[in-house]
Amino acid sequence: MSGNVGMEALIPIVNKVQDAFTQVGMNSVIDLPQIAVVGGQSAGKSSVLENCVGKDFLPRGSGIVTRRPLILQLNYVEKGEWGEFLHAKGKKFTDFDEIRREIEAETDRMTGSNKGISDIPINLRVFSPHVLNLTLIDLPGITKVPIGDQPPDIEFQIRGMIMQFISKPSCLILAVTPANSDLANSDALKLAKEVDPEGIRTIGVLTKLDLMDDGTDAKEILDNKVLPLRRGYIGVVNRSQRDIEGKKDIKQAQAAERKYFLSHPAYRHLAERAGTAFLQKTLNQQLTNHIREVLPSLRSKLEQQLTSMESEVKEFKNLGMSGGREDKSAKPRMMMQMVNRVTHDFEEMIEGGGNHVDTTSLSGGAKINTIFHFRFPGYLNEGRLDEKELRKEIGFAIRNIHGVRSGLFTPDAAFEMTVKRQIETLAPPSMKCIQQVSTELHEVIMKCIDKIKNYPRLQAEIDNLVSGYLRECETHCREQIQQLVEVELSYINTNHDDFIGFNSTAKDESVKDVQNAGSESQLIKKGWLSTTNVGLTKGLSREYWFVLYTDALAWFKDESERDQKYYLTIDGVKMKSSEEEEEGGGLFGHRKFKIQLFHPNARYLFREYRELTLYAKDEDDMEDWRASFLRAGIYTHRSQMDMEDLEDEDHKPKFERLFEDPQLERQVEVIRTYVNSYMAIVRKTFKDIVPKHIMCLMVNKMKVFIEIELMPSLYGAGNPAELMEESEDEVRRRQELLGMYDACKDALKTISEVTAKTSSTPLPAPVHSNNHHSAPSPNMNASRMPKSDSAHSLSQSQRSRPPPDLPNRPTGRSAPNAGATRPAPAPPGGGSRRPPPPSRPARPN
Repeated sequence: MSGNVGMEALIPIVNKVQDAFTQVGMNSVIDLPQIAVVGGQSAGKSSVLENCVGKDFLPRGSGIVTRRPLILQLNYVEKGEWGEFLHAKGKKFTDFDEIRREIEAETDRMTGSNKGISDIPINLRVFSPHVLNLTLIDLPGITKVPIGDQPPDIEFQIRGMIMQFISKPSCLILAVTPANSDLANSDALKLAKEVDPEGIRTIGVLTKLDLMDDGTDAKEILDNKVLPLRRGYIGVVNRSQRDIEGKKDIKQAQAAERKYFLSHPAYRHLAERAGTAFLQKTLNQQLTNHIREVLPSLRSKLEQQLTSMESEVKEFKNLGMSGGREDKSAKPRMMMQMVNRVTHDFEEMIEGGGNHVDTTSLSGGAKINTIFHFRFPGYLNEGRLDEKELRKEIGFAIRNIHGVRSGLFTPDAAFEMTVKRQIETLAPPSMKCIQQVSTELHEVIMKCIDKIKNYPRLQAEIDNLVSGYLRECETHCREQIQQLVEVELSYINTNHDDFIGFNSTAKDESVKDVQNAGSESQLIKKGWLSTTNVGLTKGLSREYWFVLYTDALAWFKDESERDQKYYLTIDGVKMKSSEEEEEGGGLFGHRKFKIQLFHPNARYLFREYRELTLYAKDEDDMEDWRASFLRAGIYTHRSQMDMEDLEDEDHKPKFERLFEDPQLERQVEVIRTYVNSYMAIVRKTFKDIVPKHIMCLMVNKMKVFIEIELMPSLYGAGNPAELMEESEDEVRRRQELLGMYDACKDALKTISEVTAKTSSTPLPAPVHSNNHHSAPSPNMNASRMPKSDSAHSLSQSQRSRPPPDLPNRPTGRSAPNAGATRPAPAPPGGGSRRPPPPSRPARPN
């Protein structure tokens, strides 16, 4: 056992950090040094662990007994013996039979009572004056055949669980193998070799030496000449099944074990380096030294973890909430900080900027901007009549105004009536724009207050106040927009500078000018869409890069727009959009968002296809494309049922019969030109004024309310102390965080002290299977250890007293026998022999 008392003090600190991380589900964040016990079923793992503790406390039986990893932390104390479970904090188990029953109950609670397994560990700490500081992980025994409720792949599940622990570089591997079986077939050594091919982290343990056939022994293995390991092998003799059933005392068993090694002719020469007591001391020394080796990386990880927690811990302490305690007077100040955080986040999401920018989708101000300038213009065009319907409506108006007389002049009333009907169609898309902005504002609010979900009452009250105010703003905005529509209806201003009828007559040339206005092709939208009918096998779909212009739709192989697949003119094209369930999953999920383009007279749209079916990735994408198609003049097709009343018995559209009168046709054309000119003015006004109303009456008012009025409203709604009542999860999380923070600080402090004061035994030199006799066990070659530690380690390894009783010997003193060129095993009885100083350094093997 090492004399590095400071190092031994580090093991309990490491255990404390491990407990803290396990409690908050972060045990995988920092891999702390431990020893994993690996072996096949009935290899004697449980007996080895019980011998280290000196008590019977592990479940026993046939098949897989260890069905969950058991993290066993042994802690030396001067008086008393007890155990504590991490899942039963505060309860001391002084009866070790009760500890066994608790392990069984906790295992069944997680895995059931029919041999199921789980990789969630049980944490047990044992305090005793008869143990050395150690951390051992008891893993399920390797098995081949499933029993009970175990799945057919139980072997691979157990193997995966073992690998989860032993593959970590910080974990030492205690490979337990029975001596009465072929060492070359050892499952434990095979697994250890996979993750530790150099054997740097593996310690071999041979059990059941007393059960070997007569005339055979394991001397060559224990001398590290068969399948050698850099850390060597240690032999132990456990209690037999009869001894266990007969409740033979472990201390008596250890005395019998020592007698066995001293009396056996093959093992007599290594009696001082075999047995449970030596194994326990060796493991303590190996774990201590292993911790010393990983201290730099461990310290770095702890510092990183500490840094990540510092800001939150500092916030708790500033609010008088450190150590799990709460300062009642700090709650109003804390509530103000929470409200300021909500205000800042809301402002940031609406105005843009900040450190946390969403790179996956539009939200907040960017989404509102899209609604204003992309979707809303499309919605305005959605209610717009196509040319045939508009001419039909104007024709009916003219005929009805003239009544039984044939009119010679174009009636102004027909123009005004048609314009007013068109103006009324602008109200629904304006209300839709208000509703979408309101929805987005509410989503922004939800995202902002989600960050204070640990204070459920405050979160609910803010949601109630802000959502209520948003509804008021939305109602007011709807009223204002409706009033705007009524203002437009109240007076048709035919003297507007941009109105065509104010400066010229509706001659054919004027009609041409209006029809050709803006006829130059302009880009409207680009993006990915999927289609199923562009030269593909039926049922398959493929993505293309689509580019929409004011007069055409083109699609390409990709966004480079070099490989054009088709160019489709969209004159006279209509569309239908729908949402349908997708059979068997699909390209974008369980629902398809579909847009169909076609000619209403059923003629071919392109090539041999009468329609083009496009699929958007989600509902928002479909809405964007739909609005874009409307801007391009591709309007929603009216169903056949809507057109039935427009046809006579000869299936000829009734309004086409109106134009058998050439005079009426000229009057319709004049009014249609005027209507298109005037509605262009009105639509332009709405595109500008509706977003301004929404910004003024909803968005900006919400910003002012949250910034100025929210805090007084919260004070008026209730007591800050009640509003700041935390959820149970938050209280527990804060306590665990502060506990983990303190544990990390303690560990770092101890690491700093240990680094300055202690030294350790270096790892033995590599051994090679092709040179067995030149690779003696590191446990029997203390003389080959480096100068600073060999004698010190040798003498200490033969002491039986626990670590706190050791004298605090200086660690910088060189051992007199360092560098000897021949093996010098310790003499029986624990004394150390001082060889003469060497004349030259030892030659490495």
